[in-house]
Amino acid sequence: MTSTFDLFLLSLALAMDCFTVSTVSGVILRRRLSLAVVRMAVLFGLFQGAMPFLGWMAAATFSSYVEAAGHWIAFLLLSLIGGKMVWESLCGGSEEHSPFDPRRLTTQLLLAVATSIDALAVGVSMACVGYNAVAQLWLPLLMIAGVSLVLSLVGYGLGVRFGRTIAQRLKPELMGGVVLIAIGLKVLFEHLLS
Repeated sequence: MTSTFDLFLLSLALAMDCFTVSTVSGVILRRRLSLAVVRMAVLFGLFQGAMPFLGWMAAATFSSYVEAAGHWIAFLLLSLIGGKMVWESLCGGSEEHSPFDPRRLTTQLLLAVATSIDALAVGVSMACVGYNAVAQLWLPLLMIAGVSLVLSLVGYGLGVRFGRTIAQRLKPELMGGVVLIAIGLKVLFEHLLS
């Protein structure tokens, strides 16, 4: 199992997609906080918290097969997800220029699913590193959901306030990807050194 600090870093890394999408939404809407924005943040938090649980359940079903290679699987999953985020940050398309209405519920649900796919794989890796019971998942799931919700609101506010320059300067997906890769390496080294 991981420490509370590691869980917080993981939560931050997973929330970077939510932060990015919310920042872009703020740039597009250029309005102060509204009910639609709060709903989007809540959906992001709910999906970010639920997807690791679904991934954990899937991995728990096949635990006898992955127990011996669990740390390697966690390392590979976190590195692949982090690498994908870094690649998209450095070489990806210009998502902020695609027209969409972030106030619509259907758009928000699609964005919530899209930004939480990485969290599904993290749930699989959680099963591989010692989270064996549902009771052990409450803190990680609440932390992931809460951080995603808060960063979604912060991202939206920054998008409204500072416009397009914030997404270009901060590179939140790049930071999130690097953090995921670092956590994957830490899990692997802890396993190899134990």
